[in-house]
Amino acid sequence: MPRRARQTPGGLVYHVFNRAVGKMALFRKQADYEAFERVMIEAQAIQPMRILGWCIMRNHWHMVLWPRGNKDLSKFMFWLTMTHAQRWRHARKLVGLGPLYQGRFKAFPMESDRHMGAVLRYVERNALRAGLSTRAEGWRWGSLHVRQNAGLKAAEMLSAPPIALKTDWVNWVNEPQSKKEEDAIRECIIRNRPWGSAGWRAETVERLGLESSMRPRGRPRKAKDEEK
Repeated sequence: MPRRARQTPGGLVYHVFNRAVGKMALFRKQADYEAFERVMIEAQAIQPMRILGWCIMRNHWHMVLWPRGNKDLSKFMFWLTMTHAQRWRHARKLVGLGPLYQGRFKAFPMESDRHMGAVLRYVERNALRAGLSTRAEGWRWGSLHVRQNAGLKAAEMLSAPPIALKTDWVNWVNEPQSKKEEDAIRECIIRNRPWGSAGWRAETVERLGLESSMRPRGRPRKAKDEEK
């Protein structure tokens, strides 16, 4: 009998990503990062959300979220991005000059096993991978730093994940991630493609109507090409 796909109690876990329009720098100084953290804290209070991890970069950010209800993810992200964009433009007297983000956020669900651990690791080592810090936990604007500094206000945002993290989690995050794993996660980010075991993925694709995320990229071949 085939193994039943693992489903996370209380909803699926998602990787969520967004980038500034034209790769513009969203965060240029400490106050910009601090302002975004405040918006995250407010968003969580207004639209409750289990936040498992994040990393705020210069022109984009990653989050790992565990919503409880079907509409919670959209509600949380709408309030967060709308509020951040309004405050960002107001602070710079740029109100009414077009969108701040490149579009609607990208999100893909993941299986709550080693796949979730790999995605959280990918997110928390983002600044290290980009050469912004010599240690992943040294990047002030990521959840790994917050895990190591429980007294920070941002630490109140963190929720326990559905699986236990490795006991040597910090050192493991700092170890290089395989190119194969990084490429697989990036493909999921680009395509909004569920990531997990074959059985779990097939069930999730059907349940969420994500068949298009599994199709090959690029234009379909014409009949003449297929005959060659």
